[in-house]
Amino acid sequence: MASLLLLLLLLLLPLLLLPLRIWSRLRWLAADLAFTMRALRCKRALRARALAAAAADPEGPEGGCSLAWRLAQLARQRPAHTFLIHGAQRFSYAEAERHSNRAARAFLRARGWDGGLGGGGTGGAGEGEREAHCARDQAAGSGAARAVREGDGAAPLAPGATVALLLPACPEFLWLWFGLAKAGLRTAFVPTALRRGPLQHCLRSCGARALVLAPEFLESLEPDLPALRAMGLHLWTVGSDTRPAGISDFLAEASAEVDGPVPGYLSAPQNMTDTCLYIFTSGTTGLPKAARISHLKILQCQAFYQLCGAHQEDVIYLALPLYHMSGSLLGIVGCLGIGATVVLKSKFSAGQFWEDCQQHRVTVFQYIGELCRYLVNQPPNKAERGHKVRLVVGSGLRPDTWERFVRRFGPLQVLETYGLTEGNVATFNYTGQQGAVGRASWLYKHVFPFSLIRYDVTTGEPVRDTQGHCVATSPGEPGLLVAPVSQQSPFLGYAGGPELARGKLLKHVFQPGDVFFNTGDLLVCDNQGFLRFHDRTGDTFRWKGENVATTEVAEALEALDFLQEVNVYGVTVPGHEGRAGMAALALRPPHSLDLVQLYAHVSENLPPYARPRFLRLQESLATTETFKQQKVRMAKEGFDPSTLSDPLYILDQAGGAYLPLTPARYSALLAGDLRI
Repeated sequence: MASLLLLLLLLLLPLLLLPLRIWSRLRWLAADLAFTMRALRCKRALRARALAAAAADPEGPEGGCSLAWRLAQLARQRPAHTFLIHGAQRFSYAEAERHSNRAARAFLRARGWDGGLGGGGTGGAGEGEREAHCARDQAAGSGAARAVREGDGAAPLAPGATVALLLPACPEFLWLWFGLAKAGLRTAFVPTALRRGPLQHCLRSCGARALVLAPEFLESLEPDLPALRAMGLHLWTVGSDTRPAGISDFLAEASAEVDGPVPGYLSAPQNMTDTCLYIFTSGTTGLPKAARISHLKILQCQAFYQLCGAHQEDVIYLALPLYHMSGSLLGIVGCLGIGATVVLKSKFSAGQFWEDCQQHRVTVFQYIGELCRYLVNQPPNKAERGHKVRLVVGSGLRPDTWERFVRRFGPLQVLETYGLTEGNVATFNYTGQQGAVGRASWLYKHVFPFSLIRYDVTTGEPVRDTQGHCVATSPGEPGLLVAPVSQQSPFLGYAGGPELARGKLLKHVFQPGDVFFNTGDLLVCDNQGFLRFHDRTGDTFRWKGENVATTEVAEALEALDFLQEVNVYGVTVPGHEGRAGMAALALRPPHSLDLVQLYAHVSENLPPYARPRFLRLQESLATTETFKQQKVRMAKEGFDPSTLSDPLYILDQAGGAYLPLTPARYSALLAGDLRI
């Protein structure tokens, strides 16, 4: 026995001699290994599904694109299982399949497809047979479609044409999206708030040939209709008794179709990197850009909830816009991937949330931005106890809200993720480490490769060595997140000219000829291998020769109990280099603004260069439709008390206090008589 103990000690001795920093990383080895194995299983399963679809009968639904065959699989395997809950409506997987089949046939009729109403067939098919089907389909689309739509002023829908959806989060959005995919047509998800110039820009940039809109948008879109007709668009609504001339009721057309499956060859991609969808990214400046979404990305998103640890008996609460990736690709496609149930809300209501969770026995909640903050700022509700929510998945959860959320609504697991619509990299905080967005373990990077490189905020470019290559960061050092571009992890760019993707690709990063995707985000990897979001490259600014990260300043201010929301950004001050920090503040009821405590707090917790020079007090802070803070607009509005009605304050360094920014002090600042 003693000899066995001695042998065990000798085996463990090398581990005991490892440096402390290595031990801290090994602590998480089991979690890293478990997630890596899960990711590899997901990859194998998705590859098997794709190969099965490629070998399937092209006349059958399971020979089509990934959305088509996955929905057909679920309708066959779990026909009665509830897929979608929306208000009082419930739809099974079999019903979802039938609704989307009708939509597909209505779109196919719009392009003059004459392949018949049958969807069966037996036997396999090779590439030659698939190509023959596609050639026959091209002919149908270019010929008979003219007869179908002759005289309506709109061009026929050719195979592969783009149809834009301007719809809220509702069942019809899903049936039309799935139907377009089955019909071999591209979909463009248009943000519902767009009108006039931005709307027309989006439709032109993705080459839309048709637009389907919600009837409740007709009134606000009336000034746009002449321009939309002039663009040659075919216009549909989804159910409306009163419609302007030239606009058809798509639901009426779809209801007249049979609900049998459509042939898979109509939607089967020639290449998995072919574009099948456009999602508009807002960015920080300029008009929205149409990000190209490939069949490969749709397939990969089927694994999202499996990677998060969800399963087919889960009920997922989704209150995010479907025209963004988080709602559509992660929420809906991720739900299809595991065959679960989704509770779809057209609009998020913090006051109704826990009642909904109780009513529908929700087990998973998908969040973004400030949704969790809205919930913790609600008054106590008896429905928030006794709920079934066990997993909260999303992105943008700040550490202070994270702790309050778990303490108040737990026990539950928070799984913070990171990703971009057009990006080729994603991270998962599968350990639940508070404030982290993922891990940088060698195991994870073997499956999902990425790097952090040094970035110069002044030049807006990565730092390169004497050989012209980028330099990896050290633990604790903010770095630009980049990921290698490959056939398995491509970057497809945006619809339009190549100039739209300028700066998104970095070449010769570590070796001559390599190409990496530039996320535009700065992250920090600590000495335990945890990744933490630092800032957007465009949000970080320089002041007094130092880099100021807006997220760090905001987190410091949010520690004050009288502040409910904080938005930090940099503003240009005449006569000063760089940008001075400014913080927009919203108070937590019933508190009032305590400027003395605020000054003492920032003096103690922030270095001098990071302390906000200006404060702007608001009733509530403006956000985008995906609950992201409006930094660019706020920075443009500046700090002139003659143009802003909100209370403004300026840091008086000599007096050690924040003082009201009066017109006199504003003039003194511009004249150089007031130092900040």
